[in-house]
Amino acid sequence: MSLHIGDTAPDFTVETTTGPISLHDWAGDSWVFFFSHPADFTPVCTTEMGTTARLAAEFDKRNCKPLGLSTDTVEEHLAWVKDVDETQGVTLAFPIVADPDLEIAKLYDMIHPDQSETAAVRSVFIIDPAKKIRLTMTYPMSVGRNFDEILRVIDSLQLADRSRIATPADWRPGDKVIIPPSIPDEKAKEMFPQGFETIKPYLRMVEVV
Repeated sequence: MSLHIGDTAPDFTVETTTGPISLHDWAGDSWVFFFSHPADFTPVCTTEMGTTARLAAEFDKRNCKPLGLSTDTVEEHLAWVKDVDETQGVTLAFPIVADPDLEIAKLYDMIHPDQSETAAVRSVFIIDPAKKIRLTMTYPMSVGRNFDEILRVIDSLQLADRSRIATPADWRPGDKVIIPPSIPDEKAKEMFPQGFETIKPYLRMVEVV
């Protein structure tokens, strides 16, 4: 099953390191950063888990809940978390999904057979409070994720939802944003009374908070 942006994130009920959860109920009115790992006790994954834990306040600020997945058991996850805390200098508190039967990894198309028949590649799903998938990213097993980019994407999506804008290449919070071409000038003047710059009829830049 291949999931696309705009699809409803498939619900599931599963055991995790913090107890059983059902994805949709657990998410509530929050955003979700759902990310998979090839296996416990692996070096790249250990650094990623540590980075996610270290960024807990940043995810909280964005009303976003991290949710990890690895195709191992809860018992193995809990033992691994001790290693993560020790080696990365963190206290990992977010849940890690146990998926030894690969049910959720297959549901979310995280198993890429040419990489491994049993280990999930590094998939990322950003899920909004309406349970819609807003972003997907897939990294090869050997490449650790860029967490600056993950936070940047969440910021961009949330700002776009609030202000009906789009963000340009390499946008960072505080940079000018784009007024979509679907919004005519008269409407744009109402929406953005602070004024905007028209570079081309289809390219209008504006500052928003």
